[in-house]
Amino acid sequence: MIQLWYPAAAVDGYPLAPWLEPATVAAYEQSNGLPAGVLSWPSTHANVGAPMARHAGRRPVVLYSHGLGGGRTENTGLVEDLASHGYIVVAIDHIHDARVVGLPDGRLETTAIPELTHDNELRLTTQAVDARVRDTRFVLDQLAAINGGDNPDAERRPLPRGLRGTLDLNHIGMFGHSDGGATTAAAMHLDSRISAGVNLDGTLWTPEARAGSTRPLLLFGKQNLDPFQANTWAAFWASHRGPKLRLSLIGSTHATFEDVAVLVPQAASTLGISAERLAAAFGAIDGQRAIVILRAYLKAYFDVYLRHRGDRLLNGPTVRYPEVQFVC
Repeated sequence: MIQLWYPAAAVDGYPLAPWLEPATVAAYEQSNGLPAGVLSWPSTHANVGAPMARHAGRRPVVLYSHGLGGGRTENTGLVEDLASHGYIVVAIDHIHDARVVGLPDGRLETTAIPELTHDNELRLTTQAVDARVRDTRFVLDQLAAINGGDNPDAERRPLPRGLRGTLDLNHIGMFGHSDGGATTAAAMHLDSRISAGVNLDGTLWTPEARAGSTRPLLLFGKQNLDPFQANTWAAFWASHRGPKLRLSLIGSTHATFEDVAVLVPQAASTLGISAERLAAAFGAIDGQRAIVILRAYLKAYFDVYLRHRGDRLLNGPTVRYPEVQFVC
């Protein structure tokens, strides 16, 4: 299941896309232990079905892969920002890995991954990442079909006008959070169609993810990596043969790299979440500030490696973003 985000030619008459589709809200609330109907879910800044803006010609493509048990909407704040700067972004739902996915025919598919334990985590997560890489390569094949004028939609629903020929499939990037970051690294090792990648705080579970590639990849992590995670990053750093960069976001935790770092604090009083619990979950950095920083560095990285535009932001520390530490 995928969702395309892109610059639109016009939006009048096209409804705003919800952050979560109505059919999945109840299942999402239940699976996360949230009281039904207690929250007012946000809309995005995108309009469903709007025609593609074609004036700029072909546009680079960026894939997004979510974390284990997450979903394609979990980093909408980063996805829609990239689209606003001219990228075509493809957000992937890894079905039976994602917590809940609403399908076009009305079915809801929930995660099939058992509860992780110390004994099974490596095996199950490795299997999940391998399946995600197969998803990713399949999606790349279907994007080529769309670009050629075919419609691979399972239910033959019409695609937005103007997509044909606008995907620059010679300049494809990918990013992901958590296991989505591991998926990005593994997919880059196995598929040369992906030109550049960003791993947002993901442990590199599989040998393919740790093996690296000859193409650029950014490791952008929380302030204090877990020991096993740090070991996987070190293994990648030693074996990767392409351009590489590692950044650390001061004051962050693993969850800082998702939309929930902005959304949950807004609902904290309703859900009875204390300031201490918020700090433990999302770190000392403000969620709104974190997303400003992540947007800036994500765009800069893909601008350099997909659009071949220089960006001094990647050259070293800056007073604009003192929370970003250049580790390597």
